[in-house]
Amino acid sequence: MHTLNFPEYAASIKSVDGKIMIFDSIRKKYVALTPEEWVRQHLIHYLTTEKQYPPSLISIETPLKYALTDKRSDLIIYNRNGQALLLAECKAPNVLITRKTFEQIAIYHQRVCAHTLLLTNGLTHYCVTVRPGQPARFLTEIPDFSALQSGR
Repeated sequence: MHTLNFPEYAASIKSVDGKIMIFDSIRKKYVALTPEEWVRQHLIHYLTTEKQYPPSLISIETPLKYALTDKRSDLIIYNRNGQALLLAECKAPNVLITRKTFEQIAIYHQRVCAHTLLLTNGLTHYCVTVRPGQPARFLTEIPDFSALQSGR
């Protein structure tokens, strides 16, 4: 798999019936190892180990309804009161983060209403705060969980 712009970690990978699988520590099961999943699992590991996000507050592939179509968010981080703090969209490393990617997460944001949006292909990360009544503000790094909770 592709080397990403996240710290390396010892991912648990196995083959099942000829299909390569990676262990998802949030869902507690092995899932198909696609390039996008490789990015998502690195992001999860980074958020939980480096940025101190509690695994119990992370939701993966949450179903969302938009204009009569079923969508799924890659990651939603909640606070302890169940309010969405961060919405993340992961792409494969060979997929560029473009205006279309921003439009996709904006659609998801209409349903989730998180304070922070994160787009990543594992190589490039964009993190932006989107608070009501304030202009969107790009962040220079992904905030740790305590900063995200306090709104900094």
